Amino acid sequence: MEWDDLRFFLELARTRTLTEAARRLDVKHTTVSRRIQRLEVAVGAPLFTRTQSGHDLTRRGRNLLAEAQAIEDLFLSIDEEQTAPVQSVSGIVRVGCTEGYGVGVLPSDLAELRRQHPNLRVDLIIQPRPILLARNEADIVITIDRPERGPYLITKLYDYALRLYAAPAYLAAHAPIKRLADLRDHHFVSYIEESGPAKGMPVIWDLVQSGNPGIRSTSLFSQIAIVAAGGGIAILPSYLVKDSKDFCPVLGSEVSFQRTYWVMMPVELKRIARVQAVWQFLKRTTREQRQRLMV
Repeated sequence: MEWDDLRFFLELARTRTLTEAARRLDVKHTTVSRRIQRLEVAVGAPLFTRTQSGHDLTRRGRNLLAEAQAIEDLFLSIDEEQTAPVQSVSGIVRVGCTEGYGVGVLPSDLAELRRQHPNLRVDLIIQPRPILLARNEADIVITIDRPERGPYLITKLYDYALRLYAAPAYLAAHAPIKRLADLRDHHFVSYIEESGPAKGMPVIWDLVQSGNPGIRSTSLFSQIAIVAAGGGIAILPSYLVKDSKDFCPVLGSEVSFQRTYWVMMPVELKRIARVQAVWQFLKRTTREQRQRLMV
């Protein structure tokens, strides 16, 4: 029995699909299948059963999983401080994030990442909902929801501020707003509640019950465009709009929310050089961005 075959076994046990295991190992799915078959011959028993939802471990497979994880831990402890040279980091890393972060923060970071790792390919996944590591939707996720438990590495990136904003033309055409109660007769732009980027995101309806119909969207940048066109008032990340003449803060700092961006990845991916390279890069850029996001 070879350690290399056990690596293939571990990836299939974790991902439950040949395609995803192959992607993580940067090989073809037929290679994964061939290695598993060879390992099953060496063990003398089937390790997986094929079901509609993927590959499930047999009883012998579950026993081998514990043994393989112990061997993996030993290899990781030996290799913990070693990092791959820049030239050797290649392959695909899928980074999932919110729309605001993916457009407002990451572009310049990803350009620099490519300069440092020219053989690396990043697939940036932006969804109008939380991206789930548990479903293998990404390798690394930048999220506003910090999970309370799970086999994940989690690091805080930044705190950022959200405030009320409206276009100057909208404010000029409507009754002045001097206190929260004045918001009651205004028009609002917000997320569709069930389609927001995180569970605890503030929405305008938390501040005021309005009789005026609002405009709701799953897209943050759609909301920003609607507010800029005079369509109403919205709670927006300050770092995205504060420097634009198209937006004016409403009620100043009286209405302000703070949220946090976290970066997380499955523990087992820390040994994969290309994923570790992106992880370390994202953490290094935190210091440069923190002050800009909190204003």
